[in-house]
Parts: sequence; C-alpha cells; structure tokens
Amino acid sequence: MNPFEKRLPTTRREFLTNSARGIGLLAYNHYAPAFLTGSAMAGAPAAEKDRTIFVLIQLAGGNDGLNTLVPFEDDRYYRLRPRLALKKSEVLRIEDGLGFHPACREMAELYAQGKVGIIQNVGYPNPNRSHFRSSEIWETASASNEFLSSGWMGRYFDHNCLGNSNESDPVGVHLGRETPQSFFTETPHNLFGMQKINRGKRIKAGRELLENLAHAPAINENSGFLSHTLMNALATEKRVQAIAARYRPGVDYPTTRLAASLRGIAAMIASGLQTRVYFASQTGYDTHANQLPVQNRLLGELSGSLEAFQNDLKAHGLEDQVLTMTFSEFGRRPIENNDGGTDHGTAAPLFVMGSKIKNNILGAPPDLNIDKGQDLTHTTDFRQVYATVLDKWLDCSSEPILGRKFAPLPFV
Repeated sequence: MNPFEKRLPTTRREFLTNSARGIGLLAYNHYAPAFLTGSAMAGAPAAEKDRTIFVLIQLAGGNDGLNTLVPFEDDRYYRLRPRLALKKSEVLRIEDGLGFHPACREMAELYAQGKVGIIQNVGYPNPNRSHFRSSEIWETASASNEFLSSGWMGRYFDHNCLGNSNESDPVGVHLGRETPQSFFTETPHNLFGMQKINRGKRIKAGRELLENLAHAPAINENSGFLSHTLMNALATEKRVQAIAARYRPGVDYPTTRLAASLRGIAAMIASGLQTRVYFASQTGYDTHANQLPVQNRLLGELSGSLEAFQNDLKAHGLEDQVLTMTFSEFGRRPIENNDGGTDHGTAAPLFVMGSKIKNNILGAPPDLNIDKGQDLTHTTDFRQVYATVLDKWLDCSSEPILGRKFAPLPFV
C-alpha cells in the first residue's frame, strides 16, 4: 500500500473531526502541498469587495524587541547590552529616544508616512518562556494558566463565518505546510493552505493518487463524501495556483520566502477572492547566539517584504482594505548572554501596517530600570490588540471570542 493512503481519513466522521481543528485535508498535505479543507457543514459569507481584510504575520522564535525598536537614549540599554546594543549613529530615529533597527529602513519610511504603527511592550501576565506554550497562548488568546483547543481566529470563524455552502471561497488562507493554531476551530470551515509548488516525483505521485481517489466511484456515504471533498479541494487548489501564476504585481518583491508569501496573498486579494483572513510566517528569530547578523538579515527581509506588499496593495487600489499585523511568541531578555545573543524573554513591540493606521506609537515603553537578572514587565496585554482588530477592523464582537472584554487601542 502507498504510505500516503494510510494518512487519508477513512470515514466522514474522521475527516470532520480533523476539520473541526482547522486541519482537514491539510493533515495529509505531506504529499499534496495545498488544499482547501472543504466541509459540507460551513463556509465563508459572501463578502463585499470593499470588506476589510486582515493579514497576520508570525515572527517565529521570539524576536528581540529591544534591538528592533531601540531606546537609544537610555543608558541602561547600553549597560544591559555592552556588546549587542546598537550604536546611536546606526539607529533610524523616529521619536524622541526611539528608533528602528538599521535594517528596518522601509518600515521606518512607512512609519513616517503614517502606514506603520507600533504598540510598545506587548505581553501577558505570568509569561511563559517555552516556545511551544507561549506560541499556544498567543495563538489561542488564552490566559497563561488556561488551555484552549481553538485559536482566536478560529473562534472568529466559528462566530462569524457560518451559513453558506462549502463551494464558496475559504474563510482563511495560510501560507505554509501546517495549519497555524490561530486557525484551529470547533466547527468545520473552508480553510486553504498554500505553499511553494513542488514538482518532485513524490509530490506528483501523491497528487495523482488524490485525483484517482476523487474520481473513484462512491461505494458508500463515507467514500462519496470524501470524493466530493477531494474534488472541491483539487479544483480550488488549481484555481489558486492559476491566480498566483497570472498575477502581475505593481512592484518588485524581494527574493525571500516571506516576500513570496505576501506576493501570493496580494494576488488572492487582488483576484477578488472573498477570504478575509490570511496568515504568513517568518522563522529564525530564536537568537541565542550570533544575534547581530541573524536579526539584521531577518529584519531586513521583514521590512522589505512589508514595504513591497503595502505598495503593491496601493498600486492595485486595495491598501484601504487591508490591515497587517506581526506577532512573536515573546521578546528576548534585556541582558545579553555570553554567546552573542539573548535568551527567551517576555514583552516586545508589535507592529501594525495599513493606510488606516491612527496614532503611530501606542503603549508605555519598557522600563529598563531593572537588575541584570530581571526581565521586562509588559504594559499592554496582547489581547487588547486582538480586541481592537476584532471590534474595529473585522467588525465583530471580541468578547465572545476572547472570553471577556479587553479595552481596545486606538490604532485603527
């Protein structure tokens, strides 16, 4: 038996159980790189063309906030980081005593244009320094002592995206092999996973198997349901690939993985796809050693990708519709370590981007009047940012999604 066959759901119930966690056919995409997780139970609402769109970018690994938004006039910053602190002459100054990392030139320009906003010192009470657990907290919007099975965007889908057939456009699209925990749901939805097309023999064999399964005669209710779902998935995959292939961006994108992801998102938005939520990820921010060159490269890729994406949206007359936001599972420790890096920390700045941004900089800055062994104390709860996105941008009540009321922030 082909090993891929062992990975396929064997019953309708098994498929729906996986789909309820935002997985569906994506659980089997080791051989088929991109699928719509079609469900006959729920679908996306018919969205107007001017409906707001949200793009979420994960900076995976824990980005160092103090060397991204630099307090270059604070002597304590240099005391805590005698080797890692950026020189005052290098920093891209944006406010009194604050500046961007020199690799963030494009973000600094967007900030000057009022298209990038900064929320300072974002975190949560009783922070966890485990990559897995802190990522889970951010993606599910849970308290540090609470464990939730669904993601915060998944609960948005559950509360606001029910009622239409599975033939409609996906409610959420993510770029990458795995469904992000932010998209995990309690109710099945159309979700689409897109990654770079792999034309290797193994991928081709897996796709041929799926096409054969999709067109095989139904022998019972389960096989009929799965065949119908596979046909919808394959058709949607071909449709999205065609959208990406014929797209002509309004600007040149950098040749980086993140830029390619954002180019794909721009293509889907410009095509009129009714999807309202997109997710992309950039990895590599776990800088325990050799941080200066690594973070310089990553922030340069981030900054250039964001500028290209924003300018591309503008070129297509779409910039007023899209809000983009970054998040990372934690910041780094204020004090440098002995390996030229920083260890897992707590709070860090969060960035939002769009033509509708208000108030370029919000939140109290981190207090560096601390001992070398201490960590930062957050001043803004990340769920306040989420509440703002939900209440003010996606136009839905945040309280049932986040479990309680969080005060929104005036950035949109």
